[in-house]
Parts: sequence; structure tokens; C-alpha cells
Amino acid sequence: MKKIILIGDSLRMSYDKYVKDALEGVAEVYYPTENCRYSQYVLRHLHDWKEKHEWPADIDLVHWNAGGWDVSEIYGDPPLSSLEHYADMITRINRRIRLLFPNAKVVFATTSSVVDEQYEGRRFQRHNRVIEEFNATAIKVLEGSGTVINDLYAHSLKAPMEYRSDAVHFGTDEGRAYLGKKVLATICGELNITASEVKLEDFKPEDYTADNIAY
Repeated sequence: MKKIILIGDSLRMSYDKYVKDALEGVAEVYYPTENCRYSQYVLRHLHDWKEKHEWPADIDLVHWNAGGWDVSEIYGDPPLSSLEHYADMITRINRRIRLLFPNAKVVFATTSSVVDEQYEGRRFQRHNRVIEEFNATAIKVLEGSGTVINDLYAHSLKAPMEYRSDAVHFGTDEGRAYLGKKVLATICGELNITASEVKLEDFKPEDYTADNIAY
């Protein structure tokens, strides 16, 4: 069977079990039990997750994202990470993935969109114009590295509003499936495998706590 790792923040936590269920019998799907948060956190903890969860070295594909926390604007401050810092982190994470999993294909997912107006007046904000800048930066620094881009941002913009559970998350069953199917399409295309249908009436996501998911 193929071996796949999913890395990412709370958006990954919304679709990880969906992807795992769809690939049952075809691939082993691994992911951290925590929110992978911002880019520097991923760089710091990636090797720890590998050891803690006993991920094998012969991984076939790593699908990863970092950005949702990096773009966060708190109390009117600029984004948590500057574009220059983010570019450096994305470059180094990509290099670290290839060091830890040398045989793996690598897929970077762009940070998904938010509902701008739902952030108005809040101390914690995200904006699509900022997300677009960060996504463009990530894509630019990954050029020539062999990393495949999965444009979850563009995909998320097309999602019906009822698929969203708040300004940023796709915590509904339909939302999980919407993101999950896009991730599956990319993974299956890269590994030449076929996913099974996941029946939403029978689907049970991971039982993450609110503290696990964070924001």
C-alpha cells in the first residue's frame, strides 16, 4: 500500500479522516493529532511528529500546508509572520520534508479563503488579500523544487457558504467532503491510485477537542 502524510492546521484537521477513509485498503494515511499551526511551528516539530507517531521513512507522498496562522492579524498588528519570514519557512519546510522522507512526492496546498466580513470588528482577523499575497509567495519560492501545488484557495472560493462552519473552517460534513475530495484528487493523480466513496451519513471525523483544533 502507498503511504501518505497530511500536514496542516485546523483545515487539515477537517478533512484528514475523510481522506483516510476514502483511501482505506489503498494507502496508509498519517497525520499529527494536533494543529500544526504556523510555518515555524511546522519546521520545528516535523521531525518530532515523525518520531512520536512512528511514521516510516518510505513515505510515498507528503501533502502539506502552513499559512492560516501566519496571516493572522491580532489587535491591528501586521500578520504574525512577515512575507520574508514566511518565504524562508516555506523553503526550509520543503527542504526538511525531502530530508526526512527522501522518496516522497511533495504537494503544497495553498491556504484556503476566509469570509472577510465575518472578521469585522474582531481582535483576531484574517483577510483574503493577505492570504493571496502569502500564497503567491509560497508558490514562487517552491518553483523549481518539484513540489506540486494544490490550489485549495481557489477551490475554497467556490464553496457554498453553507459548507462553512465559521469564517475560516469547513467543519460541516459537506465542507469536509468538499476539501477532502480536492485533496484526494491531487493525491490520487500523483500516486495513480483510486479513492473510494465516503458516505457522509456514515462518516465520523476525528474526535478532536476544541483545544486540539484551536483557531
